[in-house]
Amino acid sequence: MSETIKFDQERLRKVTSLLVSQSRPADENSPYFELAKKYNIKVDFRPFIQIDGISYKDFRKQKVNILDHTAVIFTSRNAIDHFFRICNEGRIEVPATMKYFCISEQTANYLQKYIVIRKRKIFTGTKTAAELIELMRKHKKEKFLYPCSDVRKNDIPEFADTEEFHFTEATMYQTVPSDLSDLEDVYYDIIAFFSPSGIKSLFENFPDFKQNVTRIAAFGPTTAKAVEDAGLILDIQAPLPNAPSMTGALELYIKKANNG
Repeated sequence: MSETIKFDQERLRKVTSLLVSQSRPADENSPYFELAKKYNIKVDFRPFIQIDGISYKDFRKQKVNILDHTAVIFTSRNAIDHFFRICNEGRIEVPATMKYFCISEQTANYLQKYIVIRKRKIFTGTKTAAELIELMRKHKKEKFLYPCSDVRKNDIPEFADTEEFHFTEATMYQTVPSDLSDLEDVYYDIIAFFSPSGIKSLFENFPDFKQNVTRIAAFGPTTAKAVEDAGLILDIQAPLPNAPSMTGALELYIKKANNG
C-alpha cells in the first residue's frame, strides 16, 4: 500500500520550468523529455559540479604505490579514467595479472577503453556497494587499491577496515563546483539536486541565494539533509514510495501543482 504524499499547500504553485543539476541525458527517450512534453514545461540541464583530476605530483604526495596492489576497485567511470591517467602520467605499466572489481557490468564494460577485457580477471557486482563487498569478501587475500574522489561514500572503506582487508584508498580526482555565473539572473520554478555537492556549488556560486518560491527537489537522504542544513525548504523528496525515480517524484508534484 503506497503512502499518501502530502505537499506543502502554501508552496504548491504552477510549474513551467525545471532545472536539473546534471548533464543532459544522451538518451532522447529520457523521462525528463517525456515530462517536458506531457506537462508543457521547460526542462534545462546544467551540471552544478565537475570532476577535476588530481595531478600526478599531488598523487605522489599520498605515498601510494600502485604496483604494490593486486586488485583495483572501480565504482565509476571517473575512477577508471583517472586511474589509467595517473598510470600513464607516472609511466606505470599495469601488469596483466591485475584484477578488477567493478560495481556494475556497465562500469566493467567501460574498462575496454583501456584494456583487453577478455584477457583480464574482472569481477562484477550488479550496481550496489553491498554486492561489491560480497565479491571482495571472497577474495580476502588480494591487496586492494580504491581510486576515488575527495568526496566519496564511506561504505567500502568502512567495510574494508572492519574486515581487516589489505586496502589502500587513493584520491585521484576531486569534485569541484561548476561556474554557474551565467545563471545569476535566470529563474526556475524547480531546481533538482542529486548530491550535497550540488547544494554546496549553489552557495559557492550564489552566496546570497534566496529560495523564495523556487521549489527544491532532492534525491536521496544525504541530499535532502544538505538542503535542510543549508536553510532551504525541501519541497520534493525522491525517491518516494510510489515514485522510485526523481522524474517520478517530480511528476507527482507537477501533476498536483498544475492540476493535470
